[in-house]
Amino acid sequence: MQAISFLSYRLAFFLSVWSSAQCEDIPNDESGVYLLNETYSAECGYTVLPLGDRVVLRASYFSCYTRNTDDEAFTFNFNLISTQEGQAVTYALTKTCSPSLPWSPREVTCELNYMEVSVRSEVSCPSGTMKDNWDALKHAHSTTSSDWQVMFHTENEQSPPMNLFEARTHGYVFDLTYGRLVFRTPYGQPDAFSTEVNGVPVEVVHATIFSRQSWVVLMVDLVAACSMHDGSYDRGYIIWKSSEVLYPSTESTQLNIGLNGDLVESSVSEERGYVVEKHNNTMQIRIPHDAEGVHRKSFVSEELHEFYIFHLYLEQTLVDEDLVETRLRFFRTLSTPLLPRPVVTENQTLLEELTFTVYLGELPEDVALVAVHLNGEEFTVPFSNLSGHTITKVFHPNNTHGYTLKVPFDDPVVTRQFSREDAVLQYRLDINYTLSVLPENNTFYHLASIEATFTDVSPPVSDAVCSESGISFKLDHRPYDYLWEITIGSDPLTSELAAQHGYIMSNNSQSLLLEVPLYAHGYEYKDLTLKGFFGTFEILVRDRKTSEVQSSTVKTCPFTTTEFILCSTDGRMTVVADLSLAIPSGGVPARTNAIDKYCGPKETDDTRALFSFPLNGCGTRVELGRDNVTYQNEISYSPKKLNMNKAASANVTERVLIQCTYPLAGLRRLFTVYRFESDSEGVGSIIHTTQVASVLLSPTKRPTTALVTIPPTRRPPPSQVPAFHPPARYVMVSMFHNLENILRKDAVGQS
Repeated sequence: MQAISFLSYRLAFFLSVWSSAQCEDIPNDESGVYLLNETYSAECGYTVLPLGDRVVLRASYFSCYTRNTDDEAFTFNFNLISTQEGQAVTYALTKTCSPSLPWSPREVTCELNYMEVSVRSEVSCPSGTMKDNWDALKHAHSTTSSDWQVMFHTENEQSPPMNLFEARTHGYVFDLTYGRLVFRTPYGQPDAFSTEVNGVPVEVVHATIFSRQSWVVLMVDLVAACSMHDGSYDRGYIIWKSSEVLYPSTESTQLNIGLNGDLVESSVSEERGYVVEKHNNTMQIRIPHDAEGVHRKSFVSEELHEFYIFHLYLEQTLVDEDLVETRLRFFRTLSTPLLPRPVVTENQTLLEELTFTVYLGELPEDVALVAVHLNGEEFTVPFSNLSGHTITKVFHPNNTHGYTLKVPFDDPVVTRQFSREDAVLQYRLDINYTLSVLPENNTFYHLASIEATFTDVSPPVSDAVCSESGISFKLDHRPYDYLWEITIGSDPLTSELAAQHGYIMSNNSQSLLLEVPLYAHGYEYKDLTLKGFFGTFEILVRDRKTSEVQSSTVKTCPFTTTEFILCSTDGRMTVVADLSLAIPSGGVPARTNAIDKYCGPKETDDTRALFSFPLNGCGTRVELGRDNVTYQNEISYSPKKLNMNKAASANVTERVLIQCTYPLAGLRRLFTVYRFESDSEGVGSIIHTTQVASVLLSPTKRPTTALVTIPPTRRPPPSQVPAFHPPARYVMVSMFHNLENILRKDAVGQS
């Protein structure tokens, strides 16, 4: 038996036949070219079968049109026609082979599609004579023909004799070589019969050929009996059975098993897990379903299944009571039933990585992932570089593979659910894998739902630190901080807001750092003295959906400075000014006053004075511009308080102007007598100058700024607001055409 394998394309085999030397008494087929179809292959001793990614052509040494040289060398000639890319390509192939073992007196082959038996031409007579032999002999003597005849025996009867030409038309092939008589028949012939031997199904063809020359009759009994057991599957093993009664023997000298036409030694078969057992003259062979050489195939039946294909090859040598050796060969293709092949998903997500990590495996090599649906949104494989998620193929030594899917928690496809009552945040990813079995491209689906849960979810809390120049806040990021919004007052903290108010903000994947310089928008000041004051800044954490305040970080720090000016939202000016160059030699800051000489300092030291008064008091002047309104006052010595000569007065080198400017757009209502309200703080300025007249308010000239501060958003405590409020005159922002005249009249009246 010779096997030749080819890569699996679309193939057709044609025999190229030349005349060969044969015995003239046995009929020959004509020379020519013959297509190896299913019927012709079985009759002529050829077997074509797929074997993994290859196609195997297996031929009997006594196959039709094989050139036989003394039963020692056999030459095969055939054409291989392959269809590649729509084109037929023909290859002429010739192969000469020799048997690896000497011929046994009787050789029986049970192929996939035929049975074949050959016997040596010179065989000694058996020790016993059976009744069937005598019956055949009587038929041989009764025939008048000297040609070769054949009779077939069934369980209960025998057929009339027919010559070999007629037998050939029925699919039976007889051949006489240099030293052997060969009989071959496809399975399922009319003259074959099926039976059971010890529970094993068996097909038997019993033929007797004979030829009478004068008074001598030459008669040969040929029996082909093959186990037709289809195999069974039990707990990981494929099981195949055959009866030893088919060819009675006194001993079995040798038994070898292999797969795919290759026999292995007994030690190797044991290592691979092959098991041979004998019970009541029945031989049972067990092979692990995943043994080396077994072929597997995936199959879709709603879900993924698989089956295993075994190309079993068994060779057994038997010796009968006459010490005649029989070599028996079985070729059988067995398969398991459909077995479930579960697809496994493993959640490998680590919360600290903030990414879903899901492994899909263990997939056979003929299964591929073609698409993934993430919460209903389809993504083909491989993913595009634009998507925020990745999928990586993972290979394993056992010829399986898998895929690792990574999807960040903040990816838009991920669903989130937050329970404030339970303080639990849950991320969820519903995955639908689309897989395909190759090469048929039969698709199936595998579903997985992955959840990642954070417990004890609470609003973020900032760390705050005081410095000489302001207050710094640090907020470490957490994966669920997106649920909340950081605000300054009612304004969300953004890079635009930080730039608008002079905050210094840096934000990376780890933390948010916010530096708020002193006097920046949002401070609240209290306990203002010449020694210093306390500044308070607050960061609010709001619910992103409802804007409700969930928590806050408030930091109060002490500050010291030589000068400062605060312009509050309720219309109060508070100033600490350095008057060292604004008082004459020998003078003290305690004798200074505002424009209104009765408005003196609240507190003084050797060089500085603290003033605090409402914008409409102490002689404050008012100027209305296109977009702003400015309130200005001046700190100086009153002439009535000066008691010095002109030389001492000449030591005064500068005057000190103080002013607050408010945007008109932020004034919801303007009260010109005692009450004032603004949506935002005013911009304060302390101006040290020797050219006093040039910076006093006039209708056309605006003051220059020497020191600018931004007072608090919150109103001062009630103790800083006058207790008595006479009737106030309301001026709406929309009445700008009357506002300037009113302000000027008030300024004249106050002066």
